[in-house]
Amino acid sequence: MHEPTPTEALDLVGRHEAGQEIPEQMRGDVRLLGSLLGRVLRESGSPGLYEDVERLRTATIQAYTDESDEAFARAAAIADSFSVERADEVARAFTVYFHLVNLAEEHQRVRVLRERDGRPEREDAADSVAAAFVRLAEEVGDDTALNRLRALRFHPVFTAHPTEARRRAISTGIRRLSGLLEEHDTSVQGGAEQRRSQRRMLEEIDTLWRTAPLRPEKPSPTDEVRSVMAAFDDTLFTAVPHVYRRVDDALQGPAAGSRAPIVQPFVRVGTWVGGDRDGNPYVTAKVTRTAAGIASEHVLLGLERAANRIGRTLTLDAGTTPPSDALLALWTKLRSADEDAADEIAQRSPNEPHRRIMLLLARRIAATRTRNADLAYRDPEHLLEDLRTVQASLADGGAPRQAYGHLQQLIWQVQTYGFHLAELEVRQHSAVHAKVLAELDAGGARSELTEEVLEVFRAIAYIQERFGPRAAGRYIVSFTRSAQDLANVHRLARYAVGPDAQPPVLDVIPLFETFNDLQAAPGILAEIVDDPDFAARLAQTERRLEVMLGYSDSSKDVGPVAANLALYEAQAAIAEWAQQNRIELTLFHGRGGALGRGGGPANSAILAQPPHSVDGRFKLTEQGEVIFARYGDPAIAMRHIDQVAAAILMASAPSNEERNRRAAARYADIARVMEESSRERFFSLVKAPGFAPWFATVTPMEEVGLLALGSRPARRGLSVESLEDLRAIPWVFAWTQARINLAGWFGLGTALSAVGDEQMLREAYEQWPLFRAMIDNVGMSLAKADDRIARRYLALGDRADLAELVMDEMTLTRDWVIRIAGGDGLLANKPVLQRAVKLRSPYVDALSLLQLRALRALRDAPEDAAPDAGQQRLLLLSVSGVAAGLQNTG
Repeated sequence: MHEPTPTEALDLVGRHEAGQEIPEQMRGDVRLLGSLLGRVLRESGSPGLYEDVERLRTATIQAYTDESDEAFARAAAIADSFSVERADEVARAFTVYFHLVNLAEEHQRVRVLRERDGRPEREDAADSVAAAFVRLAEEVGDDTALNRLRALRFHPVFTAHPTEARRRAISTGIRRLSGLLEEHDTSVQGGAEQRRSQRRMLEEIDTLWRTAPLRPEKPSPTDEVRSVMAAFDDTLFTAVPHVYRRVDDALQGPAAGSRAPIVQPFVRVGTWVGGDRDGNPYVTAKVTRTAAGIASEHVLLGLERAANRIGRTLTLDAGTTPPSDALLALWTKLRSADEDAADEIAQRSPNEPHRRIMLLLARRIAATRTRNADLAYRDPEHLLEDLRTVQASLADGGAPRQAYGHLQQLIWQVQTYGFHLAELEVRQHSAVHAKVLAELDAGGARSELTEEVLEVFRAIAYIQERFGPRAAGRYIVSFTRSAQDLANVHRLARYAVGPDAQPPVLDVIPLFETFNDLQAAPGILAEIVDDPDFAARLAQTERRLEVMLGYSDSSKDVGPVAANLALYEAQAAIAEWAQQNRIELTLFHGRGGALGRGGGPANSAILAQPPHSVDGRFKLTEQGEVIFARYGDPAIAMRHIDQVAAAILMASAPSNEERNRRAAARYADIARVMEESSRERFFSLVKAPGFAPWFATVTPMEEVGLLALGSRPARRGLSVESLEDLRAIPWVFAWTQARINLAGWFGLGTALSAVGDEQMLREAYEQWPLFRAMIDNVGMSLAKADDRIARRYLALGDRADLAELVMDEMTLTRDWVIRIAGGDGLLANKPVLQRAVKLRSPYVDALSLLQLRALRALRDAPEDAAPDAGQQRLLLLSVSGVAAGLQNTG
């Protein structure tokens, strides 16, 4: 078989990219990876596969470029002409291509970040923590700015919501490819190392091609815990202290590393994985205990290795760096507890007291992990005390660079992660609590549900005792609709432990999700703070309180426009109430990755929040594919954390708060018109008779539920008879797959038309951060939609009225967004993002056409016939591929 040379092989890259202004290095990466994939397809053993992929690729590019109906029909005919088996192979080929393009884009981002790193003129320096601190100090003075920096808190919470369509095996393979691409970058052009890296890349791409893209079965909650641990092991454990170090370097200049740092650890990591039982029967108290144990194992291993590394390098002689009296006392204490090891270490480290101590501390950390009661630390505070003793001794002994170098990073890691790694949060539905309490109050035999609910509180108590009070204790109440819903948690905790035992320490967090609940929030909070249990906990925490806001259900409830405006109003009202009642408020944002679930750039969203709703603290959920997009690579993770932390710091700057306050007052009438008109338009669709079954017909909503994405069920009942039966994630996921993205924009066009004043709306886009973020996010959502493909999905349902309503609103919204944002098309003011969308769209179109043929075959089958297994598999394969191409799911 003829093997194409790199110059001969257009492969899956083709001429389409030529007009997309791709950076030269990235273009080279895409062409290299595409060429290797083309070779894999030729060697696949499936005759004609490469040629069929090329036929469909060329046709969809032509259809995308000239936008003619004839060209689009030709592309659809090619997709329909394949056998199910060939369509399966073609779908897998395009999916692998997207994984490779995503990798090339990520690699380019990392390359750019590294090239800019450390250069004050770099383009992204303006939105770093160091730059934000300087700007804030200009407004509030150095002392106030420093106090705010030290009180800064960024709290991402990882969740197991099923929106990561890739298998872990595929994610791992892509990570290996990333390392090889980096090796390829640094090797000599045409040299042996470069040939070796290309050969290994070819092997990895072949493995990707041959790896089943779909999970054979849903992951268990424990599987989900272990999957999230990969982000910690590969990135977060080292990336977070590096962020602190970079900020301190920028603020202290040449003195950094030779004196105590200015920066206090400002990241706290939370997790719902293994704790979120709202609607997930597979998350049990046993799973929660296991999740805490797995997380602790990972962080203690990391701390032990770090302590050993530092110990091995801390070869400072007592003559040059005399130990302090406190260090000598610590040595005596450690030696008496671990005499044999101390003697051996002393022999290997003569006259090196700091090294001896660190190696013994590493042994104590190991004993904590293995539960050796004689040596184990009781809690992370005692470890910090010992580390600070070493640090002070080094500083006093004339070795400040050793005191505030790697040892400082270890101290930051302990402060950030403790012995628990991530603060495990429990979530449960308020109705479950009410049902269990009714049973308990009535007396008699306890049901299985009641025993399980009570066991959760015992699990929290165990985790706190085992890993410290920070390890668990936040308890979120879904669908909080009264103060009683919150008080019920403390009652259940007392039932769980009995009258003679102390219940676990609990911070009960209301979750306000629907439009009505958001409006009722201030009244519920005003009532609950007088509850004795709540008041006592407020007193213990110096009046700290968390309140969670749900983006997903509110958007599904009243539409994305009304939900965004309602969320802003709720935050403003809650923040004002907190100010009046001397409450240190942290608003917890339940944001998803998709725009219909509160997704979009986090730093822009933070700067658009109402006055005093941030105040230096920002907490949000990080879900599904977002976890690995933001935290999968160290350079990208550090950049993301730096950007978000900078926005948190600047959100409370007087200038930013005044801008938001003035804009909210000035455009209040516009907001009211938009809220009312968009909600009415949204209701005209979702409350139309027969909407729910129509939605299930024209999108792959039912089939999405078959994907083994996560342990949580996709819906609350056996079938979808109304919108309330459906969870927010598949609601968004299904519209995304249909290339309509309705959950991110529907109703905005009508809202803007109702306002009507184009000049005023353009002015609002410039001056009103909330409005600008909304328009920009909708522009991105619509850019990933496609009219021609959307119409074919909508045609699957026998409701021309609903299909026309959707398409009319899409056209209207697109027109208004372009007019307001400016330019000649969507994302014209964001050329990098526009390029990325245009680069992918024709290839996503190919997968969408394959998905449509499968969906049409399944919908046209007799009702009493079993689903065609081949068509169903093709549909699920295309769902995975479209998710990779669009880079978001739910």
